[in-house]
Amino acid sequence: MLTVYGCLVNEHDLRLVLLAGLVCTLASFAAISLLHHVLRTQGPLRTIWLWVAATATGFGIWATHFIAMLAFSPAMPTGYNIALTAVSLLDAILLTRLGLSVALARIRFARWLGGAVVGGGIAVMHYTGMAAFEIPGRIEWDPVLVAASIILGTVIGACALPVGLRERSKAALAGGALLLTLAIVSHHFTAMGAAAIVPDPRYQVSPLAIPTGWLAVLVSIAAFTILLLTFAALALDIRDRRLAERESERMRALANAAFEGLLVCRQGVVVSANASFETLVACPQEQVIGAALATFLPDAAARRQLADRPNTAFETRLRAIDGAMIDVEVVSRPIGFANAPHSAIAVRDLRARKKAENNIHFLAHHDTLTGLANRNSFNSELDEQIAAHQPNGRLGGSHLAVLCLDLDRFKEVNDLFGHAAGDKLLQKVALSASRVLRKGQLMARLGGDEFAIIAPGLSNPMQAGRIAESVLDALRTENENASATDGLISTSIGIALFPADAADRTSLMSHADTALYRAKADGRGIYRFFESAMGEQVRERRRIEHDLRHAIVRGELSLVYQPQARTADREVVGFEALLRWNSRERGRIGPDVFIPIAEECGLILPIGEWVLREACREAAGWAHPLGIAVNVSPIQLHSAHFAQLVHETLLQTGLAPHRLELEITETALIRDFNRALATLRQLKALGVRIAMDDFGTGYSSLSNLRAFPFDKIKIDASFIRSVDGNGQAAAIVKAVLGLGRGLELPVLAEGVETAEELAFLSAEDCQEVQGYLVGRPRPIGEFSKHTGSMPAVRGPAYAEKGANT
Repeated sequence: MLTVYGCLVNEHDLRLVLLAGLVCTLASFAAISLLHHVLRTQGPLRTIWLWVAATATGFGIWATHFIAMLAFSPAMPTGYNIALTAVSLLDAILLTRLGLSVALARIRFARWLGGAVVGGGIAVMHYTGMAAFEIPGRIEWDPVLVAASIILGTVIGACALPVGLRERSKAALAGGALLLTLAIVSHHFTAMGAAAIVPDPRYQVSPLAIPTGWLAVLVSIAAFTILLLTFAALALDIRDRRLAERESERMRALANAAFEGLLVCRQGVVVSANASFETLVACPQEQVIGAALATFLPDAAARRQLADRPNTAFETRLRAIDGAMIDVEVVSRPIGFANAPHSAIAVRDLRARKKAENNIHFLAHHDTLTGLANRNSFNSELDEQIAAHQPNGRLGGSHLAVLCLDLDRFKEVNDLFGHAAGDKLLQKVALSASRVLRKGQLMARLGGDEFAIIAPGLSNPMQAGRIAESVLDALRTENENASATDGLISTSIGIALFPADAADRTSLMSHADTALYRAKADGRGIYRFFESAMGEQVRERRRIEHDLRHAIVRGELSLVYQPQARTADREVVGFEALLRWNSRERGRIGPDVFIPIAEECGLILPIGEWVLREACREAAGWAHPLGIAVNVSPIQLHSAHFAQLVHETLLQTGLAPHRLELEITETALIRDFNRALATLRQLKALGVRIAMDDFGTGYSSLSNLRAFPFDKIKIDASFIRSVDGNGQAAAIVKAVLGLGRGLELPVLAEGVETAEELAFLSAEDCQEVQGYLVGRPRPIGEFSKHTGSMPAVRGPAYAEKGANT
């Protein structure tokens, strides 16, 4: 390389060396540009432009060589053989033409092979030109540098065409031209460094040799030709670019009208994209154009399918510029664009459709209010778990538990606080209970306030009990943090086990439901395991509930009346209406049996309305204006329209409001203090009397007597029965009587059955008494001497009203 460096610096005119480099660069630029134009043409024009490109390149190689030779100053006479000089020019053009043809062939590594042929043509032209160089001496060659010059020209030339033709961009054009220039220049000066001139008088410059001055003219003509061809190539490139831009703008305007994303690609590179696609990937146009298709479609299999199966739509995932993956549908179609084959790809955003599909799937398998699994999903999961817990299943030998949950007094929450509060309560139950469940355990809402839990793979049944305890504890915690208007959460839980309790889904759910009813009967807010003895009890309870729903229509309900009298003279001052049920199939059923069932299943509201209307209608027909007392259930009191119902009943029956006395227990007051107070004030505004029933058995809060507008206190019968033999009971009764006197509230003692009890109450100044000593509950007709009228007969109009109720 020192020889090459010395040759370049010491034996060449550097100004002409720079000129040679400039000419070489222009020729290389023209060659690559014209070759791009060749790629865009077809038919005979393709051959013509191929010869133009070969001529420009060949002239450039030839001119570079001879300008560099003019820069060479060997300090002796020189000349150039005319024939060999012409042959060197033809060699450059023909071998370049051959190399470009190979590069455009449809064979593997065609551009690399074509570039190598062009590099070989540089060597052939150079050494042919050196053979035309005449001096009075001989040239000796360094074989190492000769081989290096040929290798440099061939290798760099092999790289020039693949780089320059990779894509139609300024970077590719500049890279290809630079490599081709480097191939020519590196070969020439390495080869010149390999030459050593040895003076020899036996050799003389031929008189027919081209003088240096004439060579300069020929080179100038060649350089001018190169400039012309370069400007032609530039003009063609500018024209093609403008045409391509116009075509691209027309296509882009048309593509932008589409709602779908559209891409135009060539050889895996995006050459155009519409606005919808740019919006989809959140990427500006300048970043989309020129990017690899793999940037946006990272799935190699999807890209292959686009290429191998055009016009076939399929789903894949698109990558946005921020890395987010988008579900899309893509389809490709081959098109002609800018005189070259391209591929148009349509991209449809599937996010809205996927979201809708997911929502539909979610709605089909989940409860919309709580987000829990619905009944269908629950049944499917339970069937799968039962199969898995079979002796030969994957969980065979372990226990499968089903827990049925039912909220206690949920209807009261809806009645008291509205359905929005009820919905909020259901959501709170779902969230609280789900938090305590482990992986693999499923909670579902079966409907209304009914929930169920599947707990698979339990090693022993007690684990199901611990799950139930965790759920109950979680709900108690929610109650501690709840506000006064949220409503308290309480649930009862029934548990059944597979395979111990049942062999199929239907039986398993039935037994869990049976255990749930036992939990409610045993006090609510607890859990119970299924026991075989429970089945008949629950079925009996359900049969009672079924018959009770038809009791009003069938006329099976009736009222009996128990007199209330003054203690001093035992004069009857009123009656308490008491409900009785005489079933056609079962006979007489006690109130202590059917009233709790009516309250639990919600039948207490129509039954209570029937009792109120019947009692008021009966009392309105009495000749003597005695009072009528009617018991009011807590559910009735908290009903939103109870005061309106009482008002309508008084108007319809004509009963004077002061004759009606509604008996309220303290339990009804503590559930919702504010609503109870508002309802009682509305009733007082109507003129109705209010009595606190069963005083002493509940909370017996003195604040309730002060806060609520009571007109009477009724002492529970359990205290009266022991008053003559139990000092504590006597003390309690005396205290209540003293409290009544202090508050100026009359006191009525219930359950008076003996003369001793009556004497005690009379001595303690108890105003009124009620019990078997005064009179047993009987049909009102047996008390005609007190009412002063004949028993009323139910008319057709009222019977119809009762039936509708």
